[in-house]
Amino acid sequence: AGQRAGSADQGPAGSVASDQDGALQQIVDSQLVSALVLATAGGDDTARVGTAPPSPWADCSGPDTGRASSFGPPAPSWPAGRRQRFRGISAQVDVYGGGTDLIGYATAVDPIDGAFVVGLADVGGTAVSVLDGGPVLSTERDAEVQAVTAAARELEPGSTGKTSGGRYVRRLDPEPGQPLTLVISVDVADSQGLYAVLAAAVLGAGLVAVAAAWTLARSTTRPLTELAVAADRVAAGDLAARVPVRTLDEVGRLGTTFNRMTRETQGYVQALTSSRDQLRHQLGILGDTLSSTHDLNRILRVILQTASAATGAQAGVVLLADAATGVLIGQCAEGLVGRGTPTDITDLRLRVGEGLLGSVAATGEPRRGRIDRDGPALSPCEPHCLTYVAVPFAAPAAGPTTGLEPPGEIAGEPAARGILALYDRHGFDQFDDSDLVTLRTFAGQVAVALDNVRVHEEAQRLSLTDALTGLSNYRYLRESLRREIERASRFGHTLAVLVLDLDHFKEINDTYGHAAGDAVLAEFARRVRVEIREVDFAFRQGGEEFVVLLPETDAPGAQVVAQRLGEAISKTPVLVVSQQTTRPLRVSVTVSVGAAVYPVNGDSGLAVLEAADDALYAAKAAGRNTFRLAGQAGG
Repeated sequence: AGQRAGSADQGPAGSVASDQDGALQQIVDSQLVSALVLATAGGDDTARVGTAPPSPWADCSGPDTGRASSFGPPAPSWPAGRRQRFRGISAQVDVYGGGTDLIGYATAVDPIDGAFVVGLADVGGTAVSVLDGGPVLSTERDAEVQAVTAAARELEPGSTGKTSGGRYVRRLDPEPGQPLTLVISVDVADSQGLYAVLAAAVLGAGLVAVAAAWTLARSTTRPLTELAVAADRVAAGDLAARVPVRTLDEVGRLGTTFNRMTRETQGYVQALTSSRDQLRHQLGILGDTLSSTHDLNRILRVILQTASAATGAQAGVVLLADAATGVLIGQCAEGLVGRGTPTDITDLRLRVGEGLLGSVAATGEPRRGRIDRDGPALSPCEPHCLTYVAVPFAAPAAGPTTGLEPPGEIAGEPAARGILALYDRHGFDQFDDSDLVTLRTFAGQVAVALDNVRVHEEAQRLSLTDALTGLSNYRYLRESLRREIERASRFGHTLAVLVLDLDHFKEINDTYGHAAGDAVLAEFARRVRVEIREVDFAFRQGGEEFVVLLPETDAPGAQVVAQRLGEAISKTPVLVVSQQTTRPLRVSVTVSVGAAVYPVNGDSGLAVLEAADDALYAAKAAGRNTFRLAGQAGG
């Protein structure tokens, strides 16, 4: 309803209804529902799209079990004593306009037919029957339908039974969200033959094991038996198992080798366990960070720490390209103390193509290797290292990225917008291909984090900004007014509120067109920004009405600002293009201003804003193009 009213000056009233019917038809064409019905709060249809089944419809959105929908075509007559069968299933929601006023209802409908029951059966993986009066709709085999429905009618709601033909049957009566009486049925599994096969297999395995043990006991010596027992302990997870070595022959050497293997394996497992626990902890921190914050520095630091833990790197760094200069600038680092880098990581700056990291950014290709063997020469300000792995990641400038796109995929964009680099694995081993794949994965997370932060910041800006004028919107006005009132109250300062309204703005729209009206609003907003201080706030409250907050300003100061704003808009006409001609026209515009001061004219933000609004109406009544202060008769 609000959209219809808002578009009254912009086109035929029928266009809104046409757009509405078109949107409803798109939903029906997508086969999400068979029909859509819009009705007023009084129950009169305003729109009906698709083919609706005959009533009654079972409403699955209401709290009443099996409640029939209030809307739909007239129901047929039924014989006395016979229960009506629902012909369709519907979901109905309330539609509110503006505030909390109920303006109507929207109802989506699907027929209850064979296709509907087949769909239920496919979702549940069982046979389904619908018992709601009339012929039974069922996906059960024809030979079993009568037996299954008869068994279901004998059951209590929610209970399970069994037919003589070997089918389990469960009856589901209507409940909130499920308005139909349903019967589900499955075959009784014949598991007796399976148990027999399993028992035979277990018995056979036991006999084979006994025979093998008897053979080994007769054919092996005592040292080999001890070795086998120790191997069994190792297989069970006891890496502390050792075998006694009594001789220096082949069996003795086998025992010595076995003991050395278990000692080394035990050390490796302990190291892997420690690394796994550390990595699990870091991944948990990473997941919590990515899901709970849009602080880019914190996200980059956690990603770098997790990548270091996953690869065993001793040090690492993340650099991002400056959007204006293209220079790579350090963002966060780990373990760079004593590696020749600046104390403040943001002082680490590299041109694209300079040193190791600059060359990776220039080519867009990841690199790994040894500096003394594979190069390239390090820049003087780069971290000193022996081995390295460095991966570029894409920028968020062209939408969501993974950091794994081929270089040059986006025309006109540099190969990389940032670098994730790790140095010197623990144990002095080189980074391998698996480390490169791991680091590319984390580089992709960096790119996604940049995307998320950019989208979040843009969404915040758009949610608080008026798109036409670039001023803050009414939502941000309420928040800013509350904050400034609290600050003024805390420090004992005054706060002036100006409410401005362009005079005869409707005549401008009617005479020159809405495009000209938009141009006037945008130019007025620009002139307001020029005239106020940096500490002041300007908002578009709606339509041609604006609000300006003046911290630490009393009534005389508010009057000075109001007069300056009035002169700024009235002394120079606004250039607009009329609907009748493409030649720019000069349109004279004036503004009426009402002002109120906290705490003189009100003890709350809402009270002061209302007082300023009342003063604006007084200025309008005085002939427009003037100023009025709340509580005063004169201007």
